[in-house]
Amino acid sequence: MNQHTAIGIDLAKRVFQVCIIDTRNQHVHVNKALKRHELLDFIRQQPRCRVFMEACGGSHYWARQIKAIGHDVGLISPQFVTPFRKGHKTDANDALAIVEAGLRPNMRFVPAKGIEQQDIQSLHRIRDRYIKQRTQLINQVHGLLQEYGMISGCGQKSLTQCVWRALEDAENELTMVMRDLLADQMEELDRLNERLQSLDQRVEQVSRAFAPCRQLMAIEGVGVVSATQLYSALGDGRAFQNGRQASAYIGLTPKQYSSGGSANMRGIGRTGQVSLKCALIRGAHAAIRVVGDKQDARSQWLRALVSRVGKNRAAVALANKNVRIAWAMLCRKTPYRNDFHTVHDVMAI
Repeated sequence: MNQHTAIGIDLAKRVFQVCIIDTRNQHVHVNKALKRHELLDFIRQQPRCRVFMEACGGSHYWARQIKAIGHDVGLISPQFVTPFRKGHKTDANDALAIVEAGLRPNMRFVPAKGIEQQDIQSLHRIRDRYIKQRTQLINQVHGLLQEYGMISGCGQKSLTQCVWRALEDAENELTMVMRDLLADQMEELDRLNERLQSLDQRVEQVSRAFAPCRQLMAIEGVGVVSATQLYSALGDGRAFQNGRQASAYIGLTPKQYSSGGSANMRGIGRTGQVSLKCALIRGAHAAIRVVGDKQDARSQWLRALVSRVGKNRAAVALANKNVRIAWAMLCRKTPYRNDFHTVHDVMAI
């Protein structure tokens, strides 16, 4: 591989900007636009080298195609490319900035996803959309009923009972128009529930089909949803040097603001893989609820942590630990061992 040549590609739908530089003298050989059907033919004509792209729509597809040619591909988060752009935002400046960002010795790259990982990611994204639509529908019906003086309890079950009681009551203020609308809303809610049930079955089938997912579900606090999402996000784990990098990629490490030798640790915020992070924290809460009086090292550590910092922070810490364990399992291809750590080792983590 030619270590003295680097290529930066500014991806788009139909027109791509390609920048080739010589790293020895920082000379730009090529910085030109190519059409979509011309990109791979142009890349095949170049010697094997490092190719950098922004992580965006279609970047994982192009990463797989360019890797198949023999190049080493690195995907960079767009927020890490912006500081290297000089001048106005043009395609040529963006492509050059991508190369300069990729050549930094401490640059963190986004792991390129395989087809299986993208399939699982697409499944979860569609499932999340249906969940949001169902939540929006339930909230809307809650608000509509309140306008007519009817208050329902929290949750889908309470709402459904309230709606059908309102439809059967002939003495309330609901007109025929409003009754038809509420009936249509309930039918739509039933369709969303059926669709979500079908998608849940697909997620469960995926979790049984892939061996890494089956192994990840052995971790306390990791279920079907979080196991498949973990496998989709981390892959084989080799894109991360250690478990902390994997946890930071998901967004489970605290933000840090340091100045003058004083470090200020903040919350985890809303960055990273939000859907996966929420699933891991919910699973951690479930693990805390059933810890009981178990005497294994992990349970003793968890009980001590809950008593010291509370359930919410303990749940985030447990989710963080589960990601690091998952990374070790995926990277080293080893099954989960609950008794791996002694009490002293676990308390020290």
